[in-house]
Amino acid sequence: MGKQFPDNFLWGGATAANQVEGASLEGGKGLNLADVLPGGKVRMKLLTQPGFDFEIDKETYTYPNHEAVDFYHRYKEDIALFAEMGFKVYRMSIAWSRIFPNGDEHEPNEEGLAFYDRVFDELHKHGIEPLVTIAHYETPLHLIKEYGGWKNRKLIAFFERYVTVLFNRYKDKVKYWLTFNEINGATHFPLFGLGFSPTSEETRLQESFQGLHHQFVASAIAVKLGHEIIPESQIGCMLIYAPTYAYDSNPENVMHALEEGRLFNFFSGDVHVRGEYPAFIHRYFKENGIQIEMEESDLETIKEGTVDFISFSYYMSRTEKKEKTTDEIGEGNLIGGVKNPFLKASDWGWEIDPTGLRVALNELYGRYQKPLMVVENGLGAYDKVEEDGSIIDDYRIDYLRGHIQAMGEAIEDGVDLIGYTSWGCIDLVSASSGEYSKRYGFIYVDKHDDGSGTMERSRKKSFFWYKDVINSNGEIL
Repeated sequence: MGKQFPDNFLWGGATAANQVEGASLEGGKGLNLADVLPGGKVRMKLLTQPGFDFEIDKETYTYPNHEAVDFYHRYKEDIALFAEMGFKVYRMSIAWSRIFPNGDEHEPNEEGLAFYDRVFDELHKHGIEPLVTIAHYETPLHLIKEYGGWKNRKLIAFFERYVTVLFNRYKDKVKYWLTFNEINGATHFPLFGLGFSPTSEETRLQESFQGLHHQFVASAIAVKLGHEIIPESQIGCMLIYAPTYAYDSNPENVMHALEEGRLFNFFSGDVHVRGEYPAFIHRYFKENGIQIEMEESDLETIKEGTVDFISFSYYMSRTEKKEKTTDEIGEGNLIGGVKNPFLKASDWGWEIDPTGLRVALNELYGRYQKPLMVVENGLGAYDKVEEDGSIIDDYRIDYLRGHIQAMGEAIEDGVDLIGYTSWGCIDLVSASSGEYSKRYGFIYVDKHDDGSGTMERSRKKSFFWYKDVINSNGEIL
């Protein structure tokens, strides 16, 4: 196959603060959205239905994010394991409520800032570049309860204060930044991305697109600030990407797939990268009765704050059919669509489609001609610890191998791909299901859905495989 990945390719792994750190009330941290989301199957129901109350009810539910996998206390051990695999980059997020416990204070929490100083120093000690997500489903709870989350324009100013503190504090330690995690997922899961539960199903779209507009402005302000405070910084957007296929060659289905695909995959990207609302969105707004309230300078701000690169998560493709019956709907596909008869699915019903990643990379690069980074891609699966302590996760290796091969093909296609951070390089609390048992890591963490476990770390078979992949710059798969 020969050499495909560039010499300076950024290999690594990715996590989010709320899924690994734990220590939910230590170090002056305030509660955030993830702290009130219960674990288990009930989580998805709460995420998608209006009227979630943002209260902690320990008599009824468990809250695994409070403890997560205790990265807060074990970050040195974990970073040493990342270094052993050869990571060039580690994608992580900063918990907003560690820096501003309520989100609307004027002065940041020094203990929170000092924690991330220690993490960045530890990464640099091992030659690992931090890639930092500024907002990864971690809206401070006070901003949700008091202000209604991102529906409220006031959050733009609070976010600006937060990013200004981050850029000034870490300007010598962090070069790569991402503004909002999976920003385009907000219309599907406003609770995650926008920090509110829709008033009703009827108001969901209006509220979500208004909240998104506030995030677009906030993101653009962050990009402009970052370039001023850290001139050599690279600031990207982060999308959830699912190439959208027509179920068959019926033109009705082809057109439906085009409409669904561009709304989901390209709307947010166009705003972030081109600095303007795309032409197609105006018809969609008109047909759905959506009216975005803007201030006069908003569009100018968005135009001036375009990103340097595009990062995205890729887990699955999506297959669309205009008229579908209930039994055709893909059960595990988080973003709609019908079952694809050509694809197998994971234990959680997520369809596995490595070629879709090559499609995604070609679509994104063809549209924007900006450097790309795949910052989430991985397989959530049940892992079994053998009697000798080993974990033979060949299914994970097969999954990742296929996707890395697809990236190599995309590079051959001429795509400018600069990095890959596989999701959940260490086991963590799943965002969608709040489970420990949905494992993604190369590193096993002895922690279970019933709360038991020692938190001990151990290397899975995939750990050694990924080490070889990085060491050979993608030639040994």
